[in-house]
Amino acid sequence: MKVPVSWLSELVDLPAGMTVEQLDDAFVRLGFEVEEIVRPPATTGPLVVGRVLEIEELTGFKKPIRYCQVDVGAADPQGIVCGARNFAVGDLVVAALPGAVLPGDFAIAARKTYDRVSDGMICSVRELGIGEDHAGILVLGQHGYEPGTPAAGLLGLDDVVFDLEVTPDRGYAMSMRGIARDLAATLGVPWRDPADLPLPEWAGAPAWEVAVADPDRCDRFSMLALEDLDPAAPSPWALRQRLTQCGVRSISLAVDVTNYVMLELGQPMHAFDRDTLRGPITVRRATAGERLTTLDGADRALTADDLLITDESGPIGLAGVMGGASTEIGDGTRRVLLEAAHWEQTGISRGVRRHRLPSEAGKRFERGTDPEVTVVALARAAGLLVEHGGARVVGTPVDVDTRAPRPVVDLDAGRPGRIAGVDYTRGQVVEALEAIGAVVEGDGDALRVTPPSWRGDLTEPADLVEEVVRFRGFDEIPSILPTAPPGGGLSDRQRRRRSVGRALADAGYVEAPAFPFVGTPQLDALGLPEDDERRRVTTVRNPLSEEAPALRTTLLPGLLASLARNLARGQRDVALFEHGVVFPGGERAPAPLPGVDRRPDDATLAAVLGAVPEQPWHVAVALTGQREPRG
Repeated sequence: MKVPVSWLSELVDLPAGMTVEQLDDAFVRLGFEVEEIVRPPATTGPLVVGRVLEIEELTGFKKPIRYCQVDVGAADPQGIVCGARNFAVGDLVVAALPGAVLPGDFAIAARKTYDRVSDGMICSVRELGIGEDHAGILVLGQHGYEPGTPAAGLLGLDDVVFDLEVTPDRGYAMSMRGIARDLAATLGVPWRDPADLPLPEWAGAPAWEVAVADPDRCDRFSMLALEDLDPAAPSPWALRQRLTQCGVRSISLAVDVTNYVMLELGQPMHAFDRDTLRGPITVRRATAGERLTTLDGADRALTADDLLITDESGPIGLAGVMGGASTEIGDGTRRVLLEAAHWEQTGISRGVRRHRLPSEAGKRFERGTDPEVTVVALARAAGLLVEHGGARVVGTPVDVDTRAPRPVVDLDAGRPGRIAGVDYTRGQVVEALEAIGAVVEGDGDALRVTPPSWRGDLTEPADLVEEVVRFRGFDEIPSILPTAPPGGGLSDRQRRRRSVGRALADAGYVEAPAFPFVGTPQLDALGLPEDDERRRVTTVRNPLSEEAPALRTTLLPGLLASLARNLARGQRDVALFEHGVVFPGGERAPAPLPGVDRRPDDATLAAVLGAVPEQPWHVAVALTGQREPRG
C-alpha cells in the first residue's frame, strides 16, 4: 500500500515538525514494514501554472509546431514553442521558465527555435519526473488555479510516498482510511474518517433490480445508478496525481473515481455501462459450460466455485475479481451503474488464483473489507462524478444486506500482560481495544469485546491480545530469555538408538538417510503381495512429490535406491544402513481442530494424538560386493 504524506496529512493532524524518519518509525511501531520511501526528484527554479491565451500554428517544418502565448502571472505573457497538441486556448498548464532546472539536470533557458524565441517550456509529466506519460503535456483543466501559482506544491514535487507492506490479516490497512486510523491512535492525535460523511437524501425507486442467490458468499450487495455523465470529462489533476502516486494508471473519469474511492475507503467498486445491461442483476454461482470474457480480453471457462454477477444475457462479471468486457465503460458511456459489495474472502482468493487474475480489488477482498461502507462508497463516488462529470443520480441505492450480527469475544483483561510479560492495566487494555475501533463492555477483568466491522480477522482472544500489544508497542516487551532448565541426559530409547548406529558404523556400514516418502511403484518393485500390511500407507494431502505421496511403511525402498545410486556411480563394494521411523497405515479417526482461546483438555489432546499414525523405529542394512577387500 502506497501512502502519500500529503494525502495522509489531510486525514491525520500530524505533529508539527514531524520528519520523514519519525513517520517511518511510527509505521514500524504499528507493525508495518516500510518497503521504500519514495522522494520526489529535485526541481528548482521558477515552475508555475500558466494559462494558454493564444496558439499560433507554425508551418513549413517536418512536424506540427505551435507558438503559444502563456499567461504566467507576469505583466506580459510568455511566448513558448511547443510540439504537443493535446491542449487548447484557455487550458491551464505547467510552465518551466528560464532558470528552472528539471529532473535529470535539465536546465531551462530562453532560446531561439523554429524561428521564434521560446521563453521556457510547457511540461509533460515525464519531464517533471512524476510519471511516464510523454504523449502530451500536462493539462490541469481550465479552472481551479491562478496563473503564476507555484506549481511544485500542487504537483506533489515536495511530497513523500511511503510504500508499506501489509500482512494478509490486515486488509483494513489497504486504504488511507485504515492507515490514518492506526497512525492517529499511536500518535495520540485527532483524525478525520473519510467514511464519516452524511448520505444524500436520495428520492425515488431504485433504478435496477438485484437478487443475491448465494448470501453465504455475498452478504451485502449495493448499487447506484447515474446518468447524463459527460464521457469527455477529464479526471481532475489532483485525483490523477494521487492515483499515480499510489501506482494506479488513470483511465477515464468513471474508472478513476472508483479506483480513488478504493484507495481512500478500502472498498473496491465496479462501474457498468447501463446501456449494455439486460434485465435484473443476479449474484450466483456459475453453472457447467458457462464462459466469460473479462476486461483483459481473455475468454475464461468458469467452474461451479466461481461467483458471478449476471444479467439476462449471462455472466457480466467475475465477482470481486474482474468485470466483464460486455459491460465495460467506454468512450461514449453516459449512463453508469456503480456496484459495491462485501464478498466472502476465501472464495475470492480461490477465484484469483484459479484464473490467475491478481488485481488491486482482489487483494483487498481476499484480505477482508468493511461491509459497513458499501453505500458510503457509492455516495462518495457518485458525488465525485456529479462534481466533475456533470452526472445525475437516479433513484435510491439498491442495498441487499443479509449480514449476521458481529460476534462478541470474551477477554480476560490480564491476559495481554501475562502473554507479553508487561504489566498492562485494565485501562490500558481497554484504551488499546477502543483505539482500534472495538466496543468494550463488562465489569472488572471480564471484558466483552465487539470487534469493529473492518476487522474481520479479530475472532479469538489471542487476536485481541496481539492488538493490545501492537498498540502499546512491541518495543515495550522486555528482551529477557527464560532460564534454561538443567538437562536430564539422554533417555533409554535415545541411548539404544545411538548405540545401534555406533555399532553399525564400527562394523563398517555407512549411514544413508533417505526420503521418508514412497509411492506405489516403489512398493511394487519390492514384490509385496496385495494384502501386505506395508501397502496400507498414509497419504499426505499436499505431498512434496506426486510420485511419492505416502509416508513410508518400510525403510527398504529408500535404502535400496541409495544402494542403486552408488552402483551406478561405480562403487561396487557398498554397505549402507538407516535407522528411523516408519508409519504403518490403517483406518484412523480424523483429528479435531482445537481452538486457540484456551489449552485443549485431556480428551481433545488424546483425540489429536490418536489420529497420529504409529511411528515405530526400524533399522535396515543393505550390502553388495566384497565384504573384505581382495587380497
